[in-house]
Amino acid sequence: MSHAVAFLDELGLADDQISTTSADRTDHAHDWGTPREDGVEPDVVVWPESTADVAAVLRAANDHGVPVTPYAAGTSLEGNAVPVAGGISLDMNRMDAVHDVRPDDLQVDVGPGILGSEVNEAVARHGLFLPSLPSSGKISTIGGMLANDASGMKTVRYGEVSDWLLEVEAVLPTGEVVTAGSKAVKTSSGYNLRDLVVGSEGTLAVITRATMRLRGRPEQIRGGRALFDELDDAAQAVFDAVRSGVDVAKIELIDRLSAEIANDHLDAGLPDTPMVFVEFHANHGVEAEIDFCRTVFEAHDVRRFEVADDESGMHDLWEMRRELAEALAPYRPEMKPLTPGDVTVPISDYPGIIDYAKELGEKHDLLIPCFGHAGDGNLHYTVYVDPTDPDHVALGEEVSARIVDRAIELGGTSTGEHGIGLGKQTYVAKEHGEAAVDAMRAVKRALDPNGVLNPGKVFDGPER
Repeated sequence: MSHAVAFLDELGLADDQISTTSADRTDHAHDWGTPREDGVEPDVVVWPESTADVAAVLRAANDHGVPVTPYAAGTSLEGNAVPVAGGISLDMNRMDAVHDVRPDDLQVDVGPGILGSEVNEAVARHGLFLPSLPSSGKISTIGGMLANDASGMKTVRYGEVSDWLLEVEAVLPTGEVVTAGSKAVKTSSGYNLRDLVVGSEGTLAVITRATMRLRGRPEQIRGGRALFDELDDAAQAVFDAVRSGVDVAKIELIDRLSAEIANDHLDAGLPDTPMVFVEFHANHGVEAEIDFCRTVFEAHDVRRFEVADDESGMHDLWEMRRELAEALAPYRPEMKPLTPGDVTVPISDYPGIIDYAKELGEKHDLLIPCFGHAGDGNLHYTVYVDPTDPDHVALGEEVSARIVDRAIELGGTSTGEHGIGLGKQTYVAKEHGEAAVDAMRAVKRALDPNGVLNPGKVFDGPER
């Protein structure tokens, strides 16, 4: 074991909770958005199994000035969980218990390492579910979702994952255990430390338990897909549906290029045309809501509007949208898609930000597929570049940055759900202003005076 982390031997952890093997260190040096060759290996990987374990590791690491990088499922795209200075990778996956289900209160207490889908499996027998999980809910953890302030397809109706968080237990960088929030559905007591932990990307505290609100499963779930000839018609239809109050649980858009990419991956045989995917949740009257949506879409020259009658049919209708993330890389093997963009704008500007991205693609002869959680103004896009041509890569990165800048100019954000991590640090001051960033730095220094917890993330500058 590295001399820098030899103190771990004194903490009473089991042998299988500590590893310095090359394989484990390499596995924790990257995430989905960080290639293995670009990651920094930790000196050691530690798997805590209790809040006491987390507190002991952080207290000792703080005393010795050793950096600690929390790690969950590794599904982040901006290097959020990738070490920048070695030290300890704190893998939270063993803290995956369902501690208590309280169906009468519509609540569940879970560990941070539990997958989102496992939470829903645990509460399903009570007719309940956690509705706000992101698309990656089957492979990402609750702790990671909260630390990253994740959201997904159903945000348009159910909000972000953190909107369902009532109370959180977390360990500060100095080893103290705090509980923030309340099991009551509302509280106005004291500073809102719960929401300070949410979205902090493991730089302020390590989540060790979460109390989540639940909801009864809807009796009626229907899904559909609408095809358009023009991208602007599809985008305007989404805007009009949201503005008009169509009660959708999901409303997703893909452009013509994204449809082509998904068709190529799935051999689906559908036309390469802009599409909008919708899903409706209700306990009664779902057909009326579907008819309302169809009427709105018809005002924007929808070519075809189809709704599935059963779960199997919904699976088929939604397959193209679900598989799109996996389809991007193999579409043009000689090209490389840059890390997916994640901007969010006010819903009235959603058609405009898509137009801007497509105009830049045409101007610079770049392939830029656009898709995303359209109902809440969240646009995902990527830029295909030739990885063997540095000038082409630089052009792609410049165009991607211009899309982010435009989103911020429109009153939006550089990241709707992926977080800042390493990849979006240059936009924090642009988005929030220097005074706000100074306040954020002050909070970081107050809670982490020695700068040991996930250093190098969120801020561009001295902390890195």
